[in-house]
Amino acid sequence: MAHVIVENQIAIGDEIPVRRTAQRLMAEGLDRHEAIHAIGMILMEFISDLMKQPDSEQPERRPDPNRPYYAALEELTAESWRRSE
Repeated sequence: MAHVIVENQIAIGDEIPVRRTAQRLMAEGLDRHEAIHAIGMILMEFISDLMKQPDSEQPERRPDPNRPYYAALEELTAESWRRSE
C-alpha cells in the first residue's frame, strides 16, 4: 500500500515534496526502491499518528495534516534511512 501511495505522490510532481525527496535520496546513494521504502516509512508513521488523533475538531479548523509529513521528508536522508534499518 505504501508503495502505491508514494508512487502516486511522486507522479503528482512538484506540488508536493515527495518527488524531490525521492530524487535527493537517490542522489545520496539509495536506489529507487530504497528511496520509496524510506519515504513510505515516513508516510506510514504519519498515517499512524493521524489515526491516533481525536476527531473532535471541525474539519475546517484542523491544521493541515500534510505539513509535518512534508517537513519530515525534508529532514529524511539516505543516512538516516540506513540507520533506521
